Amino acid sequence: MKDIIQYKRSHYRKEQITRFLLLLASTISILTTFGILFSILFQAIEFFKLESFWTFITGTEWYVGHHKSVFGAVPIFAGTFMITAIALLVAIPVGLGNAIYMSEYASNKARKFLKPMLEILAGIPTVVYGFFAALTVAPAMVEFFELLNIDAAFNSALACGVVMGVMIIPVISSLSDDVLRAVPDSQRRASYALGMTHSETIRHIVLPSAIPGIISASLLGFSKAIGETMIVVMAAGLRPNLTWNPLEDMTTVTVQIVDALVGDHAFNSPQTLSAFALGLILFVITLILNMISVVQIRKFKAKYQINSL
Repeated sequence: MKDIIQYKRSHYRKEQITRFLLLLASTISILTTFGILFSILFQAIEFFKLESFWTFITGTEWYVGHHKSVFGAVPIFAGTFMITAIALLVAIPVGLGNAIYMSEYASNKARKFLKPMLEILAGIPTVVYGFFAALTVAPAMVEFFELLNIDAAFNSALACGVVMGVMIIPVISSLSDDVLRAVPDSQRRASYALGMTHSETIRHIVLPSAIPGIISASLLGFSKAIGETMIVVMAAGLRPNLTWNPLEDMTTVTVQIVDALVGDHAFNSPQTLSAFALGLILFVITLILNMISVVQIRKFKAKYQINSL
């Protein structure tokens, strides 16, 4: 009896220690997030003491010089969203098509081959993608548009967006594949019993059921693309350019943040502090997107009462 009591006490003590360590890990993650937010927020507030917030979010010109600077973030965010939109137009159809093939058509042997290949693609450093965009994709696009008598810059949003789309294909494909495979087989069998073909089952049953998860995967791909730096530097350029033409050079928020922080201006100057203002807006955008993604995943889990994808 005494041994049983000691065993229960030891077991209870181990449970308490494990619980404390897990709580500590969660607390560290939360505190780190708030630490990042406040470190950006305080410096951004200092910037907005020197420059108008309204001018910052509505201005159409961005120029940083030693004697005169203009901080209008519209061309920077316009370039960011245009390049990201191009990337999603490439990544979502290809990634989703790949996920549908792996989850619905591919044999186990083919799946075992394709899945690691996707993981290899996800592990390629972004600077390698940048070289691919600058040395291969951009010149090919310039030559192609020359045949159509259309001027295209070697540093263009289109070349950058296409390569960035290739970079985020594994993110969208892998997550969408997990979501599609999580749809209960009972729904597929019921569809076949009603006379639907395989493709009709995918189109009318599987995809609508998995839409929340697919949207979540797309938003995570968006978050990854919007924070990319190296591909933009090497393929799209550094010039804040407000234009609707994707064949011109553009820049993004992350590139301007790096450019502001590595300059020779004083740390408390508006030129340097502008990086924190840009970072704060970018943090808020990605936070909202991630929250939407989490909500969509919870809807998917609640719909099918599953504990994990």
